[in-house]
Amino acid sequence: MYVPNHFAETDVAKLHALVREHSFATLVSWLDGAPFATHVPLLLDAERGAFGTLIGHVARANPHARAFDGATPALAIFRGPHAYVSPRWYASEPNVPTWNYVAVHVSGRPRVVDDAAQVRRVLSRTAAIYEAGADEPWTPEGVASYVEKLQRGIVAFEMPIETLHGKRKLSQNKPAADRAGVVAGLRASGDAESLAVAREMEGLG
Repeated sequence: MYVPNHFAETDVAKLHALVREHSFATLVSWLDGAPFATHVPLLLDAERGAFGTLIGHVARANPHARAFDGATPALAIFRGPHAYVSPRWYASEPNVPTWNYVAVHVSGRPRVVDDAAQVRRVLSRTAAIYEAGADEPWTPEGVASYVEKLQRGIVAFEMPIETLHGKRKLSQNKPAADRAGVVAGLRASGDAESLAVAREMEGLG
């Protein structure tokens, strides 16, 4: 990912927060001589490794699992909010259209988790995270025999993070009046992504 200095996010804690908030990732590996991608939720264990470890699972029938050998590099892409920016919103002239966005790229070498108890912990943790806040959260333990049967059809994996790159392209290279105009334009657009980008821009101060 191309990251000019003024758009770079290097704070590991903030990058981890973005990974957790936008955890449905695109995982890309080189497989059979071509790039292969899987869209998959990835959990972060921030305490394991220099930059943390990603954890996930895919269907056993997914050929991507063949790349989880602990040696084949992979790239996990976490896409945050993004929105079109119109030149109409700037105070200065001339300008051209652009796109503001937040993204994190994580690289590592995924390896299979074979231990059945560890796989169950991956499934339980995944459910706990995404069921959080529900009045009556679903748990794998509630249908243990069914989950045990389905467990044979998945491959769990972990990916120690080797590199962690973040980008917040949020008009930091523009004058304050232009940034204010972009925020106002995004808020006037009213859609969820535009509003999220506006909040990110306001959060920069």
